[in-house]
Amino acid sequence: MGMYLRTTKRQNADGSIVRYYQLAENVWDKTKGCSVAKVIYNFGRADALDLESLRRLARSIMRVAGDMPDDGSTGIASADAASPASIEHIKMRRVWSYGGLYVLRHLWTQLGIDKVLEKQASIVNTRLPVDVATFVMVANRALAPASKLYCHEQWLQNEAFIPAANTLELHHLYNSMDFLEHHKEEIEKAVYFATADLMNADVDLIFYDTTSLHFEIDEEDEMPRTRWKRKFEPLRKRGHSKNGRQDAPQIVVGLAVTRDGLPVRSWVFPGNTTDVTTVSRVKEDLSGWRLGRCVFVGDAGMNSDDNRRRLALGGGKYILASRMRAGDEVTLDVLRRAGRYHDVADNLRIKQVFVGDGERRRRYVVCHNLYEQERQREHRDRLLTQLSEELSTMQCADGEHSKRVCEIKSSRRFGRYVKEVAGRLAIDWKAVRREEKYDGKWVITSNDDTLTPADLALGYKQLMRVEECWRTLKSGLRMRPVFHSSSWRIQAHVTISVLALLLERIVEIRCGDTWRNVRDDLASIKVVEYDHGDYRVQQRTDLTATAIAVLDKVGATHPKEFLGIGPIPSEEKDGSRDNRVVNS
Repeated sequence: MGMYLRTTKRQNADGSIVRYYQLAENVWDKTKGCSVAKVIYNFGRADALDLESLRRLARSIMRVAGDMPDDGSTGIASADAASPASIEHIKMRRVWSYGGLYVLRHLWTQLGIDKVLEKQASIVNTRLPVDVATFVMVANRALAPASKLYCHEQWLQNEAFIPAANTLELHHLYNSMDFLEHHKEEIEKAVYFATADLMNADVDLIFYDTTSLHFEIDEEDEMPRTRWKRKFEPLRKRGHSKNGRQDAPQIVVGLAVTRDGLPVRSWVFPGNTTDVTTVSRVKEDLSGWRLGRCVFVGDAGMNSDDNRRRLALGGGKYILASRMRAGDEVTLDVLRRAGRYHDVADNLRIKQVFVGDGERRRRYVVCHNLYEQERQREHRDRLLTQLSEELSTMQCADGEHSKRVCEIKSSRRFGRYVKEVAGRLAIDWKAVRREEKYDGKWVITSNDDTLTPADLALGYKQLMRVEECWRTLKSGLRMRPVFHSSSWRIQAHVTISVLALLLERIVEIRCGDTWRNVRDDLASIKVVEYDHGDYRVQQRTDLTATAIAVLDKVGATHPKEFLGIGPIPSEEKDGSRDNRVVNS
């Protein structure tokens, strides 16, 4: 029926009165039919009472009740309440980011990634904290991408609130990367199944594409001198660079995603690998996965006779782009075939073309985007204007074959539109008119007769999901630069980046907004650490309306207000050292 501070009196033989303080509670007594006082704690005699201890108790109760006055007092009048020496000031220590970490950890456990890592660790009987270490690296990649060294020495110590990682050492991160790569297949497969079930992912179309990441080194990799020589071949090799760095060694990264942009699996190939040779590896690695009726979607770099045969084995289906300037049947027959276009959308029209007869006939769909056609023409007009200005400045050379002439002829921008006439360069207008025929067009081929031409066209257009993933990995997640030289750690770095991409995409799907905006909304949730009396407290800030909206959309419960309360370590009271670890 309620607690209260009870005062009792006792009269001595000399007539003096002694008062005692007790913490009491009124309890209903069914036998007596009334409430009786039950003493919970005896504070002792009033003249011998430790008033400061009583004030601390009162302040802690009032703080929880939300009625703590701004001046730090309890609101209880006492003889020395106005004495400055009796007022305990709060000492602020530090502030950590917490909102983004809290949401990422919620999704991490919801997908069961922690259980997957712990299961693999138990199989090999290792005590390595792979779950915490891997989550730290993934969260760092999503929130403040940096090197593993900076992640441990700066971000984890000063910016991120992860109490479970207080005992992590730098070697735990590196060893966890090795563990992650050695068990990548089992981990990626388990994570994919959990993602597909949780997000009800549509996996009828699997989009695949590759990109290149260059390294700021001069020499290519040689065969590693390790016991894993057979599994981890040299990766950093020179090859065709998709970002224009032909001078630097690179790696080729492959990524398969669903139509919603959820990554399915990633691959890392040597830098001299061509796109067309990666398809067989992808087909083999995804065999046996629970993908249902899976249609492989790839760009023109994946299209070859051998790849189409491999993809068609076992009833496999594919949608592939075709090269339009290779001089084959696409150039000579498909694009020149007369036929009427059918509108699919405001900016897209298509026509279907069959080449050959019977079972060996090949099905093509010619797509034409009117908006893209206009954009490409405007871009070429600007380019030709720049080319004309470049050529006009070279007329004074009097036929000399300068270095600039070689640069223009070999340029990827201007080379296709120039010709040499009487020792001078000029615009090749036949080449310009030839290129105009391809404006806004692309050709796709498929062996799936159940899909309509419109389904094929729209399905291939969604290949932009992979392009969006590449932009996110390279810009937001900063997958490059890679601060590793070992092949297995380069692969682990890519795997960690893809895991961060998976968590970001789930947040974006649930919130209907970009990760950058969601991350900014969660930035208001922080953890403040302060000393209050003899105790150290870790308390989160108040939740804003935007942060609450994000938490509700993601399906995460609101974080606790008090995340850690414990006594200040005795060595810190003496000022000997600073210790971050508290009871949590």
